[in-house]
Amino acid sequence: MKKVCLVLLFSITLCRVMAQGSWQLKKNENGIFVYTRTAANGNLKELRVVCEFDATKAQLITTLQDIDHYKDWVYSSKKTEILKTPSAQKTIYYTQSNLPWPIKDRDLVVELDIGPPEADVLYIQAKSLPAYLPKNDKFVRVPYSLATWKITQAPDRKLKIDYTFSVDPGGSIPSWLVNATMSIGPYNSFVKLKEVLKQGKRN
Repeated sequence: MKKVCLVLLFSITLCRVMAQGSWQLKKNENGIFVYTRTAANGNLKELRVVCEFDATKAQLITTLQDIDHYKDWVYSSKKTEILKTPSAQKTIYYTQSNLPWPIKDRDLVVELDIGPPEADVLYIQAKSLPAYLPKNDKFVRVPYSLATWKITQAPDRKLKIDYTFSVDPGGSIPSWLVNATMSIGPYNSFVKLKEVLKQGKRN
């Protein structure tokens, strides 16, 4: 019976991996590579950004924890506010996104979890907590989002970033519109992030 269960579990996992498909390059500018692929569940796509910045892990962590200044580099960010700081590595914050008319603006609560900075590979996760706060009628609450960062510090002070992101924006945005514009926001965010890290290095 156990063998049958293992075979079934392996088959289901294999089907999901095959359904996801491979990453396809959608944009390559300024040393920032943006890929997308079809998600295993639903019609939306997943996104991946691969790049290399002249920065350190400490600089990136400081920038990510500076929640109040996300509007300086996060695409379409309208407002960000720290709600709770459970630990030095974990922050829960609220954010609003300004979307073009006629799409209604979105909001979400995010838990940012930063792994041990002294590790050879730094892992960072930002996941949505849709039920953390009551919904605001002026916004559509994003029901699901997950971003993961895999950070490696090269000997020449180059910071290698492998970022993946998946989201269900909620509401009535057509999936084809989300998929068609999905690479724009993250690309612009990483261009701005590169500038912010350079400024931090000079300061």
